[in-house]
Amino acid sequence: MNNIAVVGAGISGLSIANYLEKHQLDYHIYERRKKDDLTGHGFLLPKEGIEYLSQIVDPSVLFKHGNFLKKYIRYSHRGERLAEKDLNDVFVISRSSLINILARNIPSEKISYEETVTPCTVQKGRLRKKDGTYINSNLAIVSDGSKSRIRREIFKDENMRTVQENEIVNIIKCKDIAARLENNFMKYHHEDGGLTFGILKLSEETVLWYSQLDNKKYNISDEHSVDGLKKYMFDIFSDWDPMVSSIVKGSNYDHVHLWKVYELEKLNPFHKDNIVFIGDAAHPLIPFTSQGVTSALKDSFTLTKYLTSEKNISDAFRKYETERKPEIETHIRNGRILLDEFLKPLDQQSENILPISYK
Repeated sequence: MNNIAVVGAGISGLSIANYLEKHQLDYHIYERRKKDDLTGHGFLLPKEGIEYLSQIVDPSVLFKHGNFLKKYIRYSHRGERLAEKDLNDVFVISRSSLINILARNIPSEKISYEETVTPCTVQKGRLRKKDGTYINSNLAIVSDGSKSRIRREIFKDENMRTVQENEIVNIIKCKDIAARLENNFMKYHHEDGGLTFGILKLSEETVLWYSQLDNKKYNISDEHSVDGLKKYMFDIFSDWDPMVSSIVKGSNYDHVHLWKVYELEKLNPFHKDNIVFIGDAAHPLIPFTSQGVTSALKDSFTLTKYLTSEKNISDAFRKYETERKPEIETHIRNGRILLDEFLKPLDQQSENILPISYK
């Protein structure tokens, strides 16, 4: 097995590259963003995700860049503690930290940045660079995100729809705020449903917070600005529990991000010809599952397992999809259940439902 083109240097692309590097398979990564463009915020990693990640990175390095969470605590928006649940080895880390850790094991000459790749319409299974030249590869592993351009080009009849939820996400550096937080996953819920505020401590000086909003109740303009999002947060959360309102008012908004969530109405095949998809490019998962990174890691492990054990690429791709698809379908179902719960008034929601999908 040689000459593997990996499209995308996000979490999925760097994960598969680490597994390919570990097994001494020849590959090259093509990434359309600039090298230092590390947009995005953070992830929860359940125990299973940590186990797969520890196969390709040094756990001692990983654990220096995030935080283990002790409990999930559920509050009303006024601050009443509604329920709590112990968390078993759930780890939180920023996206930029995880990408930097995964990139350490990849030789610089094996990654090309600012390189847009598209499928060839004439020769099936081949990819081309922006200048029209072909990429010399036997197979391509595509990990270019939930709105994958290559997937949409190959599966032209797919139906991707918006989810009835948006997220406003921010990472701030503030020792004063971090000092007030314990190592818990804290989530506040409005009594009318469809509005939450979550808080996760990344380090002694760094905090990740996010708000999930029913986008039918709380409409945000597509032409939002940083100042617009800041005003929006101030207006919505001014009368919430002081822990929430003080964080909203005390945050720097330079890196705030509005995340519009999409899902596939029906999963496509995970492969076509000699092109195979992993991570969000294969199966976008809505954020309620907290399984995006773990699923990408398991995709990478499973695909590499079959690439190294099967003589035929088609057999490797088929076995990869057969093994991974049932679990992904479970997470999709769980994500939709969690979304439905989120949209209900608080008194109609299931008690102490954990915002993590388990198979």
